[in-house]
Amino acid sequence: MAPRKEERKRRWWKIPLVILLVIVLVVGGYVGYVFGTYDRIEDNQDLEVTHRTNEKAQPGETYTVVSYNIGFGAYTADFTFFMDGGKESRARSKESVITCVEGTTDTALSYEPDFVLFQEVDTDSTRSHHVDESALILERIAGNGDFDSTFAQNYHSAYLMYPFTQPHGASNSGLLTISKKGISSALRRSLPIATDVKKILDLDRCYCINRIPVSNGKELILVNLHLSAYGTDAAQGNAQLEMLFADMQKEYEKGNYVICGGDYNHDFTGDSRQALNPNTDEEYSWCHAFPDEVLPEGFVKHTEYADGLVSTSRNTNIPYCEDSFTVVLDGFITTDNVTCEYVQNIDTGYTYTDHNPVVMKFRLEP
Repeated sequence: MAPRKEERKRRWWKIPLVILLVIVLVVGGYVGYVFGTYDRIEDNQDLEVTHRTNEKAQPGETYTVVSYNIGFGAYTADFTFFMDGGKESRARSKESVITCVEGTTDTALSYEPDFVLFQEVDTDSTRSHHVDESALILERIAGNGDFDSTFAQNYHSAYLMYPFTQPHGASNSGLLTISKKGISSALRRSLPIATDVKKILDLDRCYCINRIPVSNGKELILVNLHLSAYGTDAAQGNAQLEMLFADMQKEYEKGNYVICGGDYNHDFTGDSRQALNPNTDEEYSWCHAFPDEVLPEGFVKHTEYADGLVSTSRNTNIPYCEDSFTVVLDGFITTDNVTCEYVQNIDTGYTYTDHNPVVMKFRLEP
């Protein structure tokens, strides 16, 4: 009997080793899958334009542009996100996604815009229950006149297995640009991102250059962008802005009009963190002060708010309340041949997304 007991004992010692081996193989296989499927989206990618109008922009006329990060349709006012210290990783339901996307679209349309720049628009993501938000928005605006549109995929990611109880899953998200004036062409530019292991979190990043003919022979260059957030250091953020401004500078030197709007993932005013949160010392990588020193001569960052300082983004570690950390991340930068007549961040109570929209009225100088 003794030899049999000894043999059974040896078998029990093997079980933990087998379990450990299985765990190592599973984790190693998953890591291999994540890095093996990682690839950057092509730079200088020509984008398809959905044409509904050939109308040209006119110098001297007043136009309205809205920039709005829709937060992939997940962020009701009480939603908290795991990457910000909250609990949730996905929108609560498909129905909630549809409600949020329709709500943000209707909010933007309420300002009767000539141009809309949407960011974080999902097309087939686990986190947004595979709702094609781009198609939903375009369907929603169909009864509001003829718009040209472009879509630039900002990033796509492998299936994220975290949090374990409800994995964030695979993400496909992009920038949707809508214009009542004809878009002759559009180009996707890939931004510099982290090159080490942090690239998995940083994802891909881009901006979209939309060319709109103007009746005087020039072009309105409408740029839609969403810069990096998580894990970004100041040097990388500056490198992204320097690339962006180099492209904008080329257009300005041609005599074109340039408007750039979107989510800069910087404290856009440079001091909104302190102004909106006077009793906090919190520092976040996604709200470094905007580096005004890299802004080229002839470029204007529009923070002359008509109705005072209003935040455009909340930290989603807790449901939105008076104690929430808020900051201005979104806004518009133009060349000085574009006159801003009005600009304002709109307080929506973060009802449908973790961002507030920015509305600007402008005219192109003759």
